[in-house]
Amino acid sequence: MGLLDNAKDLAKAAGEKAGRAFEDAKEQLSDKVDEMKADANVKKAEAEKAATDAKNEAKAKMRGDDGK
Repeated sequence: MGLLDNAKDLAKAAGEKAGRAFEDAKEQLSDKVDEMKADANVKKAEAEKAATDAKNEAKAKMRGDDGK
């Protein structure tokens, strides 16, 4: 019976290790997705700022106010 118990323990440990590895991989993937979303939000905000700056500059030129 000792051999059977050892095999059961080994299978249980292997299953737990595989489960932890899966959870770790899932968490790393989730973190990467969150990072990519944050980068996309930053790029969007930068683009919106650039568009607003360009719009304000165009309005200033139309008024004849170059800010200089």
